Amino acid sequence: MTSGRSGRSGTLASRLRVPSGPLFFPVTPFGPGGSVGSVDVDALRTHVRRGVEAGAAAVFACCGTGEFHALTPEEFQECVAAAVAETAGRVPVLAGTGYGTALAVRYARLAEEAGADGLLALPPYLVAASQEGLLRHYAELAAATRLDVVVYQRDNAVFTPGTVLGLARTDGVIGFKDGLGDLDLMQRIVSAVRAEGPGEFLYFNGLPTAELTGLAYRGIGVRLYSSAVFCFLPDLALAFHRALNSGDDATAARLIDGFYRPFVELRAQGKGYAVSLVKAGVRLTGLDVGGVRPPLHEPADDHVKRLAELIERGRALAAEAGA
Repeated sequence: MTSGRSGRSGTLASRLRVPSGPLFFPVTPFGPGGSVGSVDVDALRTHVRRGVEAGAAAVFACCGTGEFHALTPEEFQECVAAAVAETAGRVPVLAGTGYGTALAVRYARLAEEAGADGLLALPPYLVAASQEGLLRHYAELAAATRLDVVVYQRDNAVFTPGTVLGLARTDGVIGFKDGLGDLDLMQRIVSAVRAEGPGEFLYFNGLPTAELTGLAYRGIGVRLYSSAVFCFLPDLALAFHRALNSGDDATAARLIDGFYRPFVELRAQGKGYAVSLVKAGVRLTGLDVGGVRPPLHEPADDHVKRLAELIERGRALAAEAGA
């Protein structure tokens, strides 16, 4: 059985199971030049505070959108602590962790010391591991911390239904986030764990701009999802979340057609735009969070101009939806 070890007001799984709003993945603000040691903690706290006040159901700090890969351990812990302080227990805070097992454990313990409620375990660094190796990696991570763990499938960490069943049986692993987008595989995973698992297990749609595929994932029972758009257009993200969860598919379709599909098509114009375009969106909507760190790069000027136009369209759509 999963342990439900963390969370200051009930288990983390129970707090995430039926979210009141989108899951918020804040960007990490940097000062001019983005050099090491330039994290703008005040801007991060403002970003987190605005997200929680706007209706975020949870904060996932220092994950993919937060440039986990670009942070030193000291910066990571400082950012997680800032997110924990700013949320003040109103919503759970999960922190990213990753790389090989030893470093993943180190980041997990830093997050624990910073007061996080749980972890999003990113794929191991570079290696293409066997299913046995992946299961051992996440089991050792979960055993090394009191924090509950959500495992992230994408890139070089792709799981069979049997391996996810093993994860669901691992003490401390409470959920599985899919960033691969193979709905056939996800349906088989959900079915296998439902039929043979130890109890309720959480699933998350973790594709970039997950709203675009929200209706499809809902069809296989996956209702939790990460919303990068919430970083810069919270009203629109809330309108979509409300439509998706109330069965208002007509409104969801209007928002997809009017904003999310064009945004995804713009995002596809550049490598790393799943992060840098979101950060540009935060700047365009009034909060200076700096640029991205290498190896990511800033969006082209014409793409930023197109993003500004989409933001205006998104605001109009949110207003029409009654946000």
